[in-house]
Amino acid sequence: MIPTSVHGIMDYLTAILLIASPWIFNFYRGGAESWVPIGVGVVVLVQALMTRNETGAVKVFPMSAHLMSDIAIGLFLAMSPWLLFFHEYVWQPHLIFGLLILGLGILTRMRPANAAR
Repeated sequence: MIPTSVHGIMDYLTAILLIASPWIFNFYRGGAESWVPIGVGVVVLVQALMTRNETGAVKVFPMSAHLMSDIAIGLFLAMSPWLLFFHEYVWQPHLIFGLLILGLGILTRMRPANAAR
């Protein structure tokens, strides 16, 4: 199981990479293929900042809600090229990042190490 502190660091890194991915992986065209990872990256960043764990800045959301959200976000991002019909242009970054987020959501502990039981 992944500690919540590691998950938090991964959230920040993933968010930055998602926001920059249309340019890093050279698929920016201004359509859904570009805006989905940017939007998901912003959501991941805001969620990371607002989660009650070691890396959250404004501790609002419980870790359990964060992880459920990660599962939904990961599934959406992984399936977005086919749901939004841009799979013939690009699909690999969306699928890979989506599966990464999904895996983090499934494999991370529900409680931070310093949480009261």
